[in-house]
Amino acid sequence: MAAAMNGIALHGGLIPYGGTFMVFTDYARPSIRLAALMEVRSIYVMTHDSIGSGEDGPTHQPVEHLTALRAIPNLLVFRPADAVEALECWQLALESTHAPSILALSRQNLPALRTEYQAENLSAKGGYVIAGDKNADVVIFATGSEVAIAVEGQKQLAEKGIAAKVVSVPSMELLAKQSDAYKAELYGNAKARVAIEAGIEMSWSRLLGDKGRFVGMHSFGASGPIEGLYEHFGITAKAVVEAVTAQL
Repeated sequence: MAAAMNGIALHGGLIPYGGTFMVFTDYARPSIRLAALMEVRSIYVMTHDSIGSGEDGPTHQPVEHLTALRAIPNLLVFRPADAVEALECWQLALESTHAPSILALSRQNLPALRTEYQAENLSAKGGYVIAGDKNADVVIFATGSEVAIAVEGQKQLAEKGIAAKVVSVPSMELLAKQSDAYKAELYGNAKARVAIEAGIEMSWSRLLGDKGRFVGMHSFGASGPIEGLYEHFGITAKAVVEAVTAQL
């Protein structure tokens, strides 16, 4: 599938896209890498992007795949938090004429976090404040299905008198291209930094620094209901609160 998409993109006249489970990017990786190398616009719509695939078990639950894909040069990896971000990321993938894109989508239903009209495509910056006080000195980074958990953690911190902001990061690649001034405004002076993602930590070091804390996966997944798995692996709002307070 991925090889055929590259052929269609090279021929021209069409924008190819294909989809499967996120874990199967392992099989598609050579062609995904070639798409990035050849600078062609192939779009991969990959679903079941985390342990949220539940009863399918650890063989079908990607944990290292986001980091592995982010390691490929000239590949845009998008992990949208809700329907609005998904639409924005789709637009960016269509407009990316010299780079392929991955859209990592959840299996489970997600709440609508963006409910007000924005003329600007906020996902184009790669990261932006989606909840909380923009001047807060506690920043919680999150992607995809974990943005809603981060927002709940931000609310619980507010109840404790701790002001925090949630930065949704639909694309690390696009965020890395932003100006130093924008990055400083977004997270530069934070007293505490936490990232939450249902994957491994490796690709978060640039944003977390030496003292930041990561809430996510440190092993393979397991088979079980989605809600039970998130609780079992500690990917919860409570864990976000504990990670923040440990730094203050």
